[in-house]
Amino acid sequence: MRASVIAALCAVSLSVICPTIAGASSTSESDNKSAVGSSTFNSDNKSSVGSSTANDEISSSVGKSSKAPRVLDKPTTYCNPLNLDYAYVPDRDYSKNNCHRSTADPVIALYKGKYFLFSTNQEGYWWSDDLLQWKFISHLFKVNSSGDQVCAPALWATDKGLLFLPCFTEKDTMPLYQSSDPLANKWEEAASSFPLKTWDPSLFEDTDKKLYAYWGSSNLYPIYGAELNPKDNYKPIGGTKELLHLHPKIHGWEQFGEDNQHGKMDPFMEGAWMNKFGDKYYLQYGAPGTEFNVYGDGVYTSDKPLGPFTYQSFNPFSWKPTGFIRGAGHGATFEDKFANKWHVATMVISEKYTFERRIGLFPAAVDADGVLYADTSFGDYPHKVPQQKESKTASAFPNWMLLSYKKKCWASESAKDPSLAFDENIKTYWNAPDGKAGHFLAVDLGSPCEISALQVNYADDKATLYNKQKDLHHRYKILQSSDGQKWESLVDKSENDKDVPHDYNEFSEPVRARYLKLVNIEVPTGTFAIGDFRVFGKANGPIPAKVQNFAVNRDKLDRRNCSLKWTTTPGAYAYNVTYGVDPNKMYGSFLVYGATDYTLHSLNTDSTYYFAVQAVGETGVSAASNTVNSD
Repeated sequence: MRASVIAALCAVSLSVICPTIAGASSTSESDNKSAVGSSTFNSDNKSSVGSSTANDEISSSVGKSSKAPRVLDKPTTYCNPLNLDYAYVPDRDYSKNNCHRSTADPVIALYKGKYFLFSTNQEGYWWSDDLLQWKFISHLFKVNSSGDQVCAPALWATDKGLLFLPCFTEKDTMPLYQSSDPLANKWEEAASSFPLKTWDPSLFEDTDKKLYAYWGSSNLYPIYGAELNPKDNYKPIGGTKELLHLHPKIHGWEQFGEDNQHGKMDPFMEGAWMNKFGDKYYLQYGAPGTEFNVYGDGVYTSDKPLGPFTYQSFNPFSWKPTGFIRGAGHGATFEDKFANKWHVATMVISEKYTFERRIGLFPAAVDADGVLYADTSFGDYPHKVPQQKESKTASAFPNWMLLSYKKKCWASESAKDPSLAFDENIKTYWNAPDGKAGHFLAVDLGSPCEISALQVNYADDKATLYNKQKDLHHRYKILQSSDGQKWESLVDKSENDKDVPHDYNEFSEPVRARYLKLVNIEVPTGTFAIGDFRVFGKANGPIPAKVQNFAVNRDKLDRRNCSLKWTTTPGAYAYNVTYGVDPNKMYGSFLVYGATDYTLHSLNTDSTYYFAVQAVGETGVSAASNTVNSD
C-alpha cells in the first residue's frame, strides 16, 4: 500500500530519521563488516522514531557537513536506465498482485529546440531542453483495440509540426496526429483515419519532403514500407513493399531466446526506424524478442528510401547483453542540437512480467565509411551529454567506475538479503518489510573513495498503483562517513516532490567517503525496495594491468557461436570485451562480471570478428589486450 508519512515526520531533524535508530550507525567498523548480508535491525528501537529520546541519543553521532559537495541542480551526466516518472502498468490479469512500472519502444524528436520523448502506455509524453532533465505532459490519445493508451508509436518532426502515430490493427481506426506546439499540449488530427493498418509504425520525411511509413512486428511477416500522399489522406503511393526479413540461421543475434539460445518460437522482427545520413538510408529494426538480454537493433542500408537494402556488416549496431540492466532494442536514432547522434532504446527487466521494461539512451555515430553504431560501452554507467559538436571518436564515458559492486552491506529490518542491492542485477532487489520512514540500507566501500555520482534504483514490491500517477514522490537521505561512526548528510531529498524511480545524483565535485547509508523517508507505494544502490567514482591505487592469455575459439560447426577466455587480472571486478568486424572499428562491447570467460551465440556467420578485452577496476580501465581474430 502507499507509504503514508505524517507531515511532521518530514520536518524533523536528520538525527531522528538517521539509521542509528536501527543500531547500525553506532556500531564499530568491525561490527559493520560482520553485518554483511544480514539484518541488524533492533526492534526495541522501532518506537523511538520521532521521539525526543531517540533525538537526544542520536544527535551526537550525526552532523551536517559544511564542506560536502552539493548535488548538481543541472547535471552534466546521466545514467541508464533513464530516471523518468514511468507509468505503472494497466489494471489487467497479469498485473493483479504484481503491480509494476514499465514502458518501451521509445522515440525522440528534436523540434523547435526541445526534445520530445514518447513511449508505450504513458498517457502522455516527456520533453527536455538538454536530454538530461525531463518533464512530463499528460495527454490521452486514442486507445487501440488492445487497450493501449499509445503503443510503439511513430514520431517525426516536419516543417508543419510533429507527426505522431500510435500503432493499431485492422480492428481499429487511428488518427495521424500533428502538433506545431507540443510544449503547449496542442494536438490536431492531420488525418482522422490513417489508411495503413500499422503495428510498430515509423514515419520518415526525406530531404525532398516526401513522406514514408515503415511498420511491422511479427515472427512471420516482414518489415513493410510505403510512400505516403499527404494531399490524399496519407494514402500509399504505389502500394506497399516488403523490405526486410529475419535470417537467424545466418545472423546469430536474431535467434529467439535469452543469450540467443533455447528459443521456444521463431524470432520477432519489429520496431522499424528510418534515418538518412548523407546520401544513405538506414532502415533499423529490433530483434529477436523484447524480453531477452540480447534484444538489439540491426540496420540495413540503401541509396533509396524503399530499397533494395543491404545488411550492414557490423550488426546489431545497438546491443547490450550484460550489465546492471540489459537490452538496447526497438529504438530510434536522432541528432541533438549540435548534430551529435544518439540512439534511444528499450532496456529489459522482465522480472515482474515479461514486458517489464525501461528506456536507455546511448551515444551513436556514423563513421567515415558510413557504418552506423551505438556506443553501448559501459552503457549503464554515467555518461556525459555534450553541449557542443563532438568528434566521432570522443567518449561520453567520464571514467567514473563502480565502487559498490558486491561490497559489504547491512540494513535495518530486512525482508531480503541486502547484498541483492549491490549485485549489478536489476532483476533482483532488497526490500524492507514495509515503506515506513527510518528503514535504511548501508554499504562499506572498503576504503575511502572519490565519489562522483550515486544512482538509487527503486524496485516495485507490493505496489498497489496502476496506470500513470501524478504527484508521486520519493523522499530519502543519504549519509556519508569515513569511519562508520560519525555520519554527515550528503544527499537530502527529504522534501523532494518528484517521482524518481531511478534517481541519479551527480556531485559538483567528488566526495571522499567510505561508508554510505540510504535512509527512507517516503516511497509512493509498497515497501522500501532497492534494485541497486550504485556508487560511481574512483578508488585510490594503480589501474589494473593488461589482460593476459586472451583466447577466442569460434565454433567450426556453427559459426554463430564463439567462446572467449582469459586469465584473472588482480584488481579487476569486471572485464570489458570489445569487438567488431574490422580491427580498427571495435564498435561493440559488453561487460563481464565475476567470470573470465563468455560464450556468444550472436555472430553473423559470413563475418570475421576481432576481439579484445580490458580489465575494469575501481581505479580505472586497463589498456586493451592484444586483438584476436575469431577465425
